[in-house]
Amino acid sequence: MIGKDGILEVKNFRDINIKDSFFDSLKEDYEEFESWFKKKSDKEAFIFESESDLLAFLYLKVESEEVTDIEPNLPKKNRLKIGTFKIEPHGTRLGERFIKKMFDYALDKGLDEAYVTIFKKHDYLIKLFEKYGFKHCGTKTTDNGIEEVYIKCFSDENNDVLIDYPVMPFKKNETNIYLMPIDPPYHTRLFPDSILNNEDSSIVDDCSHTNSIHKVYIAFRDDIGLKRGDILAVYRTKKGLDGPAKYKSVVTSFCVVEEVKEKQNFVSETDFIDYCRNYSIFTVEELEKWYKTKQRFTAIKMTYNLALKKRVIREFLLEEVGISENDRINFLKISPNQFWQIKLKGMVDDERTVIYKT
Repeated sequence: MIGKDGILEVKNFRDINIKDSFFDSLKEDYEEFESWFKKKSDKEAFIFESESDLLAFLYLKVESEEVTDIEPNLPKKNRLKIGTFKIEPHGTRLGERFIKKMFDYALDKGLDEAYVTIFKKHDYLIKLFEKYGFKHCGTKTTDNGIEEVYIKCFSDENNDVLIDYPVMPFKKNETNIYLMPIDPPYHTRLFPDSILNNEDSSIVDDCSHTNSIHKVYIAFRDDIGLKRGDILAVYRTKKGLDGPAKYKSVVTSFCVVEEVKEKQNFVSETDFIDYCRNYSIFTVEELEKWYKTKQRFTAIKMTYNLALKKRVIREFLLEEVGISENDRINFLKISPNQFWQIKLKGMVDDERTVIYKT
């Protein structure tokens, strides 16, 4: 399994209580569920527990053969099967966190496709999968009934920030790339998969702004010029006297701009608060204060696409990428080549994470 995570836990099937009432609906849907579960005793699953209550379960499997138990069949290919996935919704957008985990897992394994079978009655999950690019491709018929089959191909070009997610479309002469600064107290709570090795994972909470694929960043300026589809490289600044910035300030992640709103685009304070509250780390009181006291600001809604496998330190930006010591990294625009250098240093698979368009 992949990554350090303060929310999701990896457990062997044998260490998960199948008698938990959480599994009752799965037993109702799949007559063979208990026997299947016991056969997987040495396999691993992602789970989420809150005060000993099981609230989410995800089993993933890499397949390489032709899939013949669905109609039409899927040809022989390395792909991810989302084997079992259930969430008890409780208002924290945990479903989005699991979607991101599926995608991270697939890309980490070098897979180009992911598919899932699901009964029509699970409306919430179907809408969640469709939102991030899964398309209906067939049915699976068993003694349990007819399931719908949905598939996502990461190399498909849809020209849409959400449908293409987590892949980042890059259009020559159109997509701009910026270094976006964020202070340490906010960084990991907003970008949990980008936690540093020396950080305590307990700072990551089960809350909407942490779990959501969508994030809102507030910049106290209105002259950035961002647009939908632009790419943001998240630059975590150093903490106080915590050593030299050239070693402690790092690029950790990539995001894609979804929407940009300046102060005048909000009809009221309530409109602004409703837009930000579930996707930003700020309290309602902070948002109220800023709306009242700041003459200008920009609320940037973005998708959290990718955490770099290796954090890229400021020293590399200065010595290899060509960032000047005098450059203020506050939405500093960088070139496609500089973006490529950062991706390479961050150990990002360029072919599977970026679609280049002329």
